[in-house]
Amino acid sequence: MSASSAFNDEKGGSSSVGEPEYGHDPASGGIFSSDYKRHDDLKEMLDSNKDSLKLEAMKRIVAMIARGKNASDLFPAVVKNVACKNIEVKKLVYVYLVRYAEEQQDLALLSISTFQRGLKDPNQLIRASALRVLSSIRVTIIVPIMMLAIKEAASDMSPYVRKTAAHAIPKLYSLDPEQKDQLIEVIEKLLADKTTLVAGSVVMAFEEVCPERIDLIHKNYRKLCNLLIDVEEWGQVVIINMLTRYARTQFLNPNINESLLEEGGGGEKTFYGSDEDEDEDEEEKEKKAEVAAMAKRKPYVMDPDHRLLLRNTKPLLQSRNAAVVMAVAQLYFHLAPKAEVALLILFEMISTLYTCGMFEPYLKSFYIRSTDPTQIKVLKLEVLTNLANETNISTILREFQTYIKSMDKDFVAATIQAIGRCATNIGEVRDTCLNGLVQLLSNRDELVVAESVVVIKKLLQMQPEKHSDIIKHMAKLTDNIQVPMARASILWLIGEYCEHVPKIAPDVLRKMAKSFTNEEDIVKLQIINLAAKLYLTNSKQTKLLTQYVLNLAKYDQNYDIRDRARFIRQLIVPTEKSGALSKYAKKLFLALKPAPVLESPFKDRDHFQLGSLSHLLNAKAGGYQELPDWPEAAPDPSVRNVEVKESVQGCLTFAFFFSEQSSEEEDRKIKRKSKQRKSDSESESDEDEESESESSQSESEDSESEIEVKKKKKTIAPSSVLKNYELLHRITGEGLSVEYCFSRQPFSPDANMVAVQMQFTNSATSDTKNLHMEDVKLQSGMRVKEFPEIELLSAGETAMAVMGIDFCDSTQAANFQLCTHTRKFFVSIQPPVGELMRPIFLTENEFKKEQGQLMGMNEITEKLTLDAKCRNEHAIVQRVTTAANLSRVPCGSDKECRFAGRTVTSSSLVLVTVATKEEGAAQLTVNCEKMVIGTMLVKDILLALTQ
Repeated sequence: MSASSAFNDEKGGSSSVGEPEYGHDPASGGIFSSDYKRHDDLKEMLDSNKDSLKLEAMKRIVAMIARGKNASDLFPAVVKNVACKNIEVKKLVYVYLVRYAEEQQDLALLSISTFQRGLKDPNQLIRASALRVLSSIRVTIIVPIMMLAIKEAASDMSPYVRKTAAHAIPKLYSLDPEQKDQLIEVIEKLLADKTTLVAGSVVMAFEEVCPERIDLIHKNYRKLCNLLIDVEEWGQVVIINMLTRYARTQFLNPNINESLLEEGGGGEKTFYGSDEDEDEDEEEKEKKAEVAAMAKRKPYVMDPDHRLLLRNTKPLLQSRNAAVVMAVAQLYFHLAPKAEVALLILFEMISTLYTCGMFEPYLKSFYIRSTDPTQIKVLKLEVLTNLANETNISTILREFQTYIKSMDKDFVAATIQAIGRCATNIGEVRDTCLNGLVQLLSNRDELVVAESVVVIKKLLQMQPEKHSDIIKHMAKLTDNIQVPMARASILWLIGEYCEHVPKIAPDVLRKMAKSFTNEEDIVKLQIINLAAKLYLTNSKQTKLLTQYVLNLAKYDQNYDIRDRARFIRQLIVPTEKSGALSKYAKKLFLALKPAPVLESPFKDRDHFQLGSLSHLLNAKAGGYQELPDWPEAAPDPSVRNVEVKESVQGCLTFAFFFSEQSSEEEDRKIKRKSKQRKSDSESESDEDEESESESSQSESEDSESEIEVKKKKKTIAPSSVLKNYELLHRITGEGLSVEYCFSRQPFSPDANMVAVQMQFTNSATSDTKNLHMEDVKLQSGMRVKEFPEIELLSAGETAMAVMGIDFCDSTQAANFQLCTHTRKFFVSIQPPVGELMRPIFLTENEFKKEQGQLMGMNEITEKLTLDAKCRNEHAIVQRVTTAANLSRVPCGSDKECRFAGRTVTSSSLVLVTVATKEEGAAQLTVNCEKMVIGTMLVKDILLALTQ
């Protein structure tokens, strides 16, 4: 049978008599029968020379796997196509192989050489898939091959392949733990990777293979903190948990001052009280010396790296992933000062804590809203109950009184239980709570009454002699309440305290005996108990009733009730056969019972790390890692320092784009700038200062600012196409106005900073003095090089200054105060994404090669219609370069415009292609290692080309 006929039959041939009729949909089930003929057709399609048939067969096979069908018998036919040149077929083949390579290990081993060739494929997805299949073959004989493949993939240009290498590390470690040392070397290399795509995966590999090797984290700690905001969500969870344990070993307890204060306070009392004693023990003297040492100890100052971690994780509280929010919450609870933990109003976390004094000022934040789901309502109740004390209990009880009127019955029941816990914990309001619960006994809702009865029963056990009236009132409810648990609670209460209601108790037993056969099992057991207790305390009135109840119970269908009846009869009605136990019947039944303690289900879980499975189960789960204790002395913080060497070559690269002078002149200029920078930083000699002054003057001949010449500071002249932004309006600034622009020229003190040129104009009638920056507030990882102070800006004059900002490849604003000798103004500078780049030169072939490495997730394509004024090459180039600081790449086609650049901080490659079509249609393609940067850049360029 030919492949085409097999394909036609597969698509929907006629079925024979007696066979079920299958639909034409490949996923409808017809092609997934166990009939060997159908699988033979798929095999024949896979052996075909046509890629279309192979692709169709692979789609059906993958659909079969997705439906849970077994396709393992197709493994030989599929694995032959791993060398297919069609990229789509090859991708699906690798999807299949990842699923079945572990089951069909012998057949997979025959294709090892093919997988190894796949590791060299130009497509990053194929390289990653080949490594994934290779790591799925669980055979120790290929461990050396896997190790070599992982090492090569760890050095791959594609971050996606490096991420896959990180995923393969735990697989190889579980297969052969002896490879740990080599794997640690790979992990160390991948930990130094600056790509967010790799960070989460390599930290997971670190946790699986060598969590004890804290020294691998030292050099990468700050980088991980700064990358955290851009890592994928599940990677964020892994990194946060790892950094939590790391911080517990490297930083001091931020709440150490509070513990010292408590100990010191106790010590002072001992100290003053000891004046009366003439003879003191040596131990007391030692204690006093310790207290004195604590008093003299310097106040705690948080390590900057500790603060960096807290600052960088706080924005993740806004994450849409609940696991990320929980991870940040547990990090703050275990690492942050109490004052900052109080800012994280996280219900599930706080409800587990029994030392919640830090949250008392935020009491109203936990008030329940009608729109809250029941689960959140219950958690908020838990928090309010834990926060209740003598000062706020009246407010909380008034709030609870409102909640009882809710239509949500589960919530009402939880509220009544919360009232009971408040009454147990705070004795002053016990009577008030009891009276309130008694009033609920007249509620129309049976569930409310039942829950109230159960709680009242527990509260009455604390002081039964004071509340006999309540017991009488509850006895009357036996005619109306039908909820078994509530009826059983009332009967237990009457039986336990029958001496307080001697007249009512026998009558209740009489009524219960009438309805005994119709009661629930739990109620029957309490009727038997009530009969036994009344027989022991008031046998004259209840002897016959007790015998009647025991006879009914003797023939009950439930064996528990029959056994209880036999046991009690032998115990309370002594006979010749009765043993010595009947003498102690009163002590057994009428013994004083301790009052129950109303506790939260969340109690005693604080010894487990919050958010862990062990914390949820309240039992140590397999694989749980204990959270380390705080160190007594802070370890050396210098281990986290990373040396960053300034490269003159970077300056040369920048100069290539921004100067029209010859390379020799540029070299001399770069050397002169580096010499100037060195003399500025070291302030060496007067001769250096003179040479610096001359060089700076020669560079700023065209500048309009005389102040910069006086201050010997270099300015960066803005281009005519650059956009000016207002930093401070002259009305707000009381005559002082400030504008800024991104000069797109290298900032010589630090190549990783964006140069921002500022223009100060004094429109006031008086002089402005001491213009400078203060109180710089930055997001994680950002840095600022402040502009030099302007000592005097006369009325009506203008001055220029240049500052550098490392935005860390993000569009977060840099906030600071602009200060004069009299005023301070809060201002902020927020960059467009296009200003976070610097242009680079690429040839056409280099551009295509780099673009081929940045496909898949690193490529964003959008279709657009060009503005009427933007349909020629010159206009497109002008608008794109205005929107982003990119350079033009030579292109052989007149219908394509290509641009290239790198991000300033991380040097991530950014490639932009605008392909024009007929009638103003065009296609915009952005390839970028940082997907967030690429997404924002696409929006800005689209806006520039369409408006």
